[in-house]
Amino acid sequence: MSVAHTGRPAEGRRFSLLSLFEAMATPHQLDRYLELVTPMVTVRDLRAEVALVRRSTADTVTLTLRPTRQWRGFRAGQFVQVGVVIDGVRHTRCYSPANAQSSTDGHVELTIKAHPDGLVSQYLHAQARPGLVLDLSQAAGEFTLPSPRPRRLLLVSGGSGITPVLSMLRTLVDEEHVGSITFLHYAYTENDVAYLDELRALADANANVSLVLAYTDQEAGGHLHGFFGLEHLDAVAPWYADAETFLCGPPGLMRGVREVYRELGIEDRLHTEEFAPAAASAEGEAGGAVSFTASGITADNSGATLLEQAEAAGLHPEYGCRMGICFSCTTVKTSGCTRNVRTGDTDTDPDKAIQLCVSVPMGDVALDI
Repeated sequence: MSVAHTGRPAEGRRFSLLSLFEAMATPHQLDRYLELVTPMVTVRDLRAEVALVRRSTADTVTLTLRPTRQWRGFRAGQFVQVGVVIDGVRHTRCYSPANAQSSTDGHVELTIKAHPDGLVSQYLHAQARPGLVLDLSQAAGEFTLPSPRPRRLLLVSGGSGITPVLSMLRTLVDEEHVGSITFLHYAYTENDVAYLDELRALADANANVSLVLAYTDQEAGGHLHGFFGLEHLDAVAPWYADAETFLCGPPGLMRGVREVYRELGIEDRLHTEEFAPAAASAEGEAGGAVSFTASGITADNSGATLLEQAEAAGLHPEYGCRMGICFSCTTVKTSGCTRNVRTGDTDTDPDKAIQLCVSVPMGDVALDI
């Protein structure tokens, strides 16, 4: 009787050898030693090397990344966490790939706007060069195109929120999608539009793609001027009630679009992704104390987010995006009431996992930190 060889015993031996090597490397992971030789040779860690750097506007930088073999790809609209060491401290931020999910070269394209107070974005804008190695997470997020693709799509973006919806547009074009697509982008001026030449080329080459540029600080040029409102929606997509809308941009644009869709009763057709943290309001909420029980520290409630209050107390909880997307800062609230600054929802349940970066305490709160 012959026995078919499945290859599993060999695979098991490889994992056993890996576990043995890692045990010998204690107290550090094996990758901590390998990175001393070359950062792109890893056993478990996912990393990416900067292969190309391009600066198309005054305050943005586009990085083409070559991930290590652990990379599993992404769906258009998702985000990744990028880690970089600055002055000996590792910082992590979330960015959305801008290339099509169907890209065959395995590369990841990120366009990063250098925000005035953005430590990581300012560093990458000024310092990123080919050969720089970054930490990279697998892609995550639910802001993705449905399948089958909608017959009509309205893609709305503002500023650096262009990247996830551009990824959607590129993916749809690669798939030869024949449905109607309107791409509406808001910027201060024409000089602030990343990917301007490519957007125009995509619209020229695809009869089903309509590009609409709206400038808030420039009266000449563009198709629309000022801020989003019903008149803009009627002008660019009169079929909006029969379409799916995907939106990513700064808080003002997000709020304006949501309000219009809510008034029209079609909020269920609006899909959104935040790329800026919501502001925490301390009005009526400051008071009481925040107890970090695992550390034995108690501090007066300042009304700021729990992540900011933990850091002000000298603690260093894990975090990633600082805007409620990546869930890296999820911590157990053992008691008290908190409010989510993104949704406005309050939570009074004990022993509840909450996101520190978007939760503010309302009175006394205890956390398992």
